[in-house]
Amino acid sequence: MFKVSVLIWMMLGTTLAGISLIVVLMVPNFAANAIKNIPYAVAVGFTLAMPLSYFVASKIRGGQEGTRKA
Repeated sequence: MFKVSVLIWMMLGTTLAGISLIVVLMVPNFAANAIKNIPYAVAVGFTLAMPLSYFVASKIRGGQEGTRKA
């Protein structure tokens, strides 16, 4: 399940980082200091994607992490 989780994290992390980047650029208070806020926003997007990717991977596997089917 780790491999599936990493693949989902790559896609979900990029998506959430892009969304957070757009939020920084659209909110005037954040856009005023965009050069400082953009790296933080992207890091938050990638970090938030880690537990979400594990959750999505477990839902894809049907909640059967420890069992293997022959």
